[in-house]
Amino acid sequence: MNSREKQKNAFLRNGAVQSLIASLVCIVLGLFIGYIVLMIINPAGAGDAIVAILKNYMYYPSKIKALQYFGSTLVKTAPLLMCSLSVLFAYKVGLFNIGAAGQYVAGAGTSLYFALALKMPWYVCILAAVAVAAAMAAVSGILKAYCNVNEVISCIMLNWIALYVVNMLLSQVKDPSSPYTLALASTNPGAVIPSLGLGELFAGNKYVTLAIPLSVVMAVLIWIFLDKTKLGYELKATGLNRQAAKYCGMREKSNIILTMAIAGGLAGMGAAFYYLTGMEQWAVTQTSIPGMGFNGIAAGFLGGLHPIGAVFASYFIQHITSGGAYVDKSMYCSQISDLISALIIYLCGFVFFFKLWMNRMMDRRDEKRRVSGQKGGEA
Repeated sequence: MNSREKQKNAFLRNGAVQSLIASLVCIVLGLFIGYIVLMIINPAGAGDAIVAILKNYMYYPSKIKALQYFGSTLVKTAPLLMCSLSVLFAYKVGLFNIGAAGQYVAGAGTSLYFALALKMPWYVCILAAVAVAAAMAAVSGILKAYCNVNEVISCIMLNWIALYVVNMLLSQVKDPSSPYTLALASTNPGAVIPSLGLGELFAGNKYVTLAIPLSVVMAVLIWIFLDKTKLGYELKATGLNRQAAKYCGMREKSNIILTMAIAGGLAGMGAAFYYLTGMEQWAVTQTSIPGMGFNGIAAGFLGGLHPIGAVFASYFIQHITSGGAYVDKSMYCSQISDLISALIIYLCGFVFFFKLWMNRMMDRRDEKRRVSGQKGGEA
């Protein structure tokens, strides 16, 4: 094997490169299967529908409109990114935080209550949302650490507890004429996350705030924390082998609780980043958990369980989800983009399978080259 082939082989065996290739394969397969579904439903508009989903805000010929809706997509990407960071952070430490959805709900309820009932400024509302969501997640961590209760079970139960507690709490700040909470901008303008001119970059979209760059900063900080700090190493070591970590003198129980608390805080921060923009009010009559936390699982895995990869994966999932609004409703229902997102999400489960398959293929190729080289040397 010459030096060029060795460099190519090393490049393809790089974990980040394999994750990127596997994620792209999942996306292409998901879009292809989605296109087939569109063809089955109504072949006449399948091509236009898939193009509309992919174009999203570029559907508008007006540059101003396109910029405004691009900004709206980014506003919804920020909480999705935070939920994906929550999921991947826990997963890196050997825990599956399916409770990110409930922690997101807790963060939304806390931030809105502090904003609308207590009239607190935006930064206090965010900190309160992080604290309450972290405390909620820590409950699952304590049950896992001291009672060996599976975190998936405890998190699922806490999801529904959080939903109905938040509904009761926010009924105190409900608009009398609707099932939604009071409008944030008119009730407490100080609770709206400031824009600092970012909205002007998106044709005056008032919902574009500091939440967007802050979510990216959080992704970078999580990457640094997990890969460049001693505590991050200890947390990952605990996830890899709890008993070995204990033998090495690490506080494995405290690490589990801390991991869940940090993961919960991230999800709660994501909810505050969204609801404190004033883009949407909470419906106190809703009986289903918002899908943002569950979509964070997909974004985390599609991004290869890497904080930086989660940034791009979160944007892509939100991009095609928002793009479903531009599908011809006379041919397809508005949920068709959710179907395509679900297909991609389902295929995300095969990311590690694709990486394993790539490594096996390269191992076989290297073995054939080695055998052929030995035969050539004998000859």
